[in-house]
Amino acid sequence: MSGTTIARPRQLTCTFSRAARELGLRRGEFDLAVHLGRIRTVPDEGGGGRRVRRSEIERLQDRAEVLRESVRAVGTTEGAGLMEIPAGRFTRFAKLGLVTPVTWYPNRYRAVVWLYLAEELRQFAADEKNARLLTGRTPEELRDRLRAGADQRARNWRGRHCGFLLRAAGGPWERAGVVAGFLDPGEIDETLTDPHERAYVQVFRPAPPAHGAPGSPTALLAEELMTADEPDEIDWFRNDLARAVAEARTIHPVPRPVTHAQHPAPAQPRPAHGLRGWLRRRNPRPAH
Repeated sequence: MSGTTIARPRQLTCTFSRAARELGLRRGEFDLAVHLGRIRTVPDEGGGGRRVRRSEIERLQDRAEVLRESVRAVGTTEGAGLMEIPAGRFTRFAKLGLVTPVTWYPNRYRAVVWLYLAEELRQFAADEKNARLLTGRTPEELRDRLRAGADQRARNWRGRHCGFLLRAAGGPWERAGVVAGFLDPGEIDETLTDPHERAYVQVFRPAPPAHGAPGSPTALLAEELMTADEPDEIDWFRNDLARAVAEARTIHPVPRPVTHAQHPAPAQPRPAHGLRGWLRRRNPRPAH
């Protein structure tokens, strides 16, 4: 007996993990490429997050090496080498906010290791406007800021990460949730006085980047880095949250629970029809 084999249709989209393997990227590189808009994604019709179209993978496969280099992230030592400056000068640049981290990870001592896009560091070093910073004496104003303890690395990373998440947000309440993700819960409570809106925003509040099990020291470190901690930065996020919620409210008011259940009206006796009804009307029952 001869059998027939029916080929399963090839899926039009695939998961992030599958797409990363087919493009030869580590998962961190893939996620960064998505954040930077180098890889286009689409919503999962089944509600399971986002996926990558087959056509997008095919578009990028011939450029996989270029893609990989465009998302290469380096630490202080390698970054300083790319810019041909001492590591100490590179750290000062980062603390002053002249270069912005793109991601981070905790080392075995739970200290933060900041990573920077190699592509951006090369562009910074090639810009003639930065020549004096690379070779000359650091301007007095910048040295004063360093002496005062300036360190913009966490703050600049938060701003960049917020931008990544906002670009992926699917609607106005999702955007409000993204902004709320960078505020302490107490700041959210003070900003959003409507409990229903506050609860709805919390649904879309993103979690910090995954580093360790929930409640672990590295997870707490991620939560700390995700939360704005300077007064002017907190004010910026609070004002942006208020604006985002005001916009979302006009487009799609938050669902509210029904406070009073409507009770059905008591049933009215239905009039009898046909012969029985006619006899009942002609011969009503005597009153007792």
